[in-house]
Amino acid sequence: MTTASPKKMNTAQAINLALHDAMELDASVVVLGEDIADGQGGGVFKCTAGLSAKYGTGRVKSTPIAEQAIVGAAVGGALAGLRPVAEIMLMNFTTVAMDQIVNHAAKLRFMTGGQTHVPLVIRTTTGAGFGTGGQHADYLEAWFAHTAGLKVVAPATPADAYGLLLSCIFDDDPCIFIENLPLYFQPGEAPVRGERVPIGKAKVVQAGRDITLVSYSRTLHDVIAVAKGLEKEGISAEVIDLRSISPLDMDTIRASAAKTGRVVVAHEAQVDFGVGAEIAARLHKELFGVLKAPVARVGAARSPVPFSKPLEAAFVPTKERILAAVRETLN
Repeated sequence: MTTASPKKMNTAQAINLALHDAMELDASVVVLGEDIADGQGGGVFKCTAGLSAKYGTGRVKSTPIAEQAIVGAAVGGALAGLRPVAEIMLMNFTTVAMDQIVNHAAKLRFMTGGQTHVPLVIRTTTGAGFGTGGQHADYLEAWFAHTAGLKVVAPATPADAYGLLLSCIFDDDPCIFIENLPLYFQPGEAPVRGERVPIGKAKVVQAGRDITLVSYSRTLHDVIAVAKGLEKEGISAEVIDLRSISPLDMDTIRASAAKTGRVVVAHEAQVDFGVGAEIAARLHKELFGVLKAPVARVGAARSPVPFSKPLEAAFVPTKERILAAVRETLN
């Protein structure tokens, strides 16, 4: 039986709550990462605050700054029957552990003929806006979505962060759970305790008839703002929150695109070789002759994330750029 949470909650609180609930539900859930125990501050963003006090340092392990060791230990724990949640502090730092993620976590089920599963979650955060520079704020979801065997999710709201994290923790395959740093402390509707969001299922945030806008993570909020502005001009935009990058809910996207005939995909990651490119390629093949205009893509520039505040603001997709893509597609 589920019980209601407070009406409002931010994403950091929702993630913390999901970890609490998962650890209470299943003793095999363990958490490891840099500075995550209460003795070291409960995580740099406080997402793991209170966990070690309640469940002990045997299940909540603060680790050295060693991403290879963190993911390697998590893979080993998963093979031994645990459900590890490994925190890699920032998404750029997953590059240090790519061998463990890509060649071990993602492939072991395939290489054992389905006899071995790796129920592992890698939590990591990213996002421009804090002047953290080129090695701390990249969106790298396309790398992981390109790897068979990994599930990749990117929630945009506290409720979805809670529900998707629960689903990832109790999934038998490795999941990359992407958190957005600027969204950590932005309040939203609180989750229902115990309610899981299915992996691979997009959400139609707003129904519309003239154009389909597809997004996820923080950029979704800019897309929603653009859609609300278009309403004042009599333009009806359907907004889809992917929530999951892989598996990708093409059924929901395709149905909306077939209805509106026009699609814009917006994400913070670079446009080139990104999620928008995959969606565009599939829609152009599957709805050839139905689409009224080419699928438009909006994303970051092909550049490392700038440290300079004005350059950083120009680097990321903005509401203005999304609106310009919408107008071009409509015309």
